[in-house]
Amino acid sequence: MADAANWTLPDPKPNKLPRWRGFNLLEKFVAGKTGPEPEGPYQERDFEWIAKWDFNFVRLPMSYHCWATPDPAHWTELNERVLKEVDDAVNYGKQHRIHVNLNLHRIPGYCVNPPAEPLNLWTDERALEAAVFHWKHFAERYKGKPNREVSFDLINEPNTTEENYIRVVTALVEGIRSVDPDRLIIIDGLQFGNQPVFKLADLKLGQSTRGYLPMNVSHYKAEWVPMLKDLPPPTWPAHWMNVTWTAETLRKFSIEPWKKLQKEGVGVHVGEWGCFNKTPHDIALRWMEDQLKLWKDAGWGWSLWNFRGAFGILNSDRADVSYKEYQGEQLDEQMLALLRKY
Repeated sequence: MADAANWTLPDPKPNKLPRWRGFNLLEKFVAGKTGPEPEGPYQERDFEWIAKWDFNFVRLPMSYHCWATPDPAHWTELNERVLKEVDDAVNYGKQHRIHVNLNLHRIPGYCVNPPAEPLNLWTDERALEAAVFHWKHFAERYKGKPNREVSFDLINEPNTTEENYIRVVTALVEGIRSVDPDRLIIIDGLQFGNQPVFKLADLKLGQSTRGYLPMNVSHYKAEWVPMLKDLPPPTWPAHWMNVTWTAETLRKFSIEPWKKLQKEGVGVHVGEWGCFNKTPHDIALRWMEDQLKLWKDAGWGWSLWNFRGAFGILNSDRADVSYKEYQGEQLDEQMLALLRKY
């Protein structure tokens, strides 16, 4: 690792995002299993290790349920104690030279995961007003912090019409910029992050894509994806949706459309990707390496889902990996070495 005293994070621009490389951290991903509190505070140790291993980016997919009630009547009542834990993560990032990207995985009115929200962000003005309120709060909270330290990723994996998405994103961006005009803002592509949004290129936003295709490799036996039930064990190259998937197929479907977006002056980053722990390890690593090569050639950074957990390099609980004990955690050394290589 480079001497931290002699380097700084790159200065991002919406038309050219740095090749940030790192991980999603999930402490605020959902409210706790026993009530509205989140699972716990962010761990500074994670930031220390991520920096030690030469990465410089974390994405924080968060549920607003962690600091506010799902009851629309109380959507604007915020739990300051929990929000200070988000502040801690931003500060850990600064201390360890890691860019922190804040994402609302669950925003008032929408989440890609169940349970459904009580109102619909895409059609209900009350939900949109609350969503704007939450993002304006974060804009106030981090106003003055440089973009090299913190950025905003507005809505995780939208699934709606382009017209609805443009209207909602425009309102959120206007709300943020009314408070902090220069904040770096990133939006996920449509179709759950996979489709670039050319009609938003003029708003001077970065865009975030995904790296989960084909899903019979990335999500084999993932119980939350019913369409993958009872499939045969994956291979790489793979067969999925009547297509033979190779590195060249990935280039055609997942790289070329986003390269066209880049030509419109939009920076691109891979906000999520990874391979669930039921995919055989050797298949996962071969697939991952092809993805990493493509993104390096494109000049794009990436953020693995996740750091600790079933997709990650720590405590992934794969049946076919000989883990190394690392300060009380189980480390997948092969996956870490592969990620560091690219």
